[in-house]
Amino acid sequence: MNRIRSLREDRDLRQIDVANATGIDQKTLSNYETGKTNPDSYALIKLADFFEVTIDYLVGRTDNNFDKKCDIKKKIESIQKDLEDLKMIL
Repeated sequence: MNRIRSLREDRDLRQIDVANATGIDQKTLSNYETGKTNPDSYALIKLADFFEVTIDYLVGRTDNNFDKKCDIKKKIESIQKDLEDLKMIL
């Protein structure tokens, strides 16, 4: 589960920080990150909620890490703005 490690490191968090916030034991979290064990559904839900991503993103079923429709809407608006800025340059 390298995505767990990536999400944690992107937020400059230690394993113990995630463990305390999610209630998942630090050693268990370490095992998830190294691939020694896989998280059960309870752990996936806790981690997805904590990192504000989908379970599908955590398990590698998608590369989109949007949790909420409002996140998708913000991304679309950002892309639209970028396109408008490009039109002005051209």
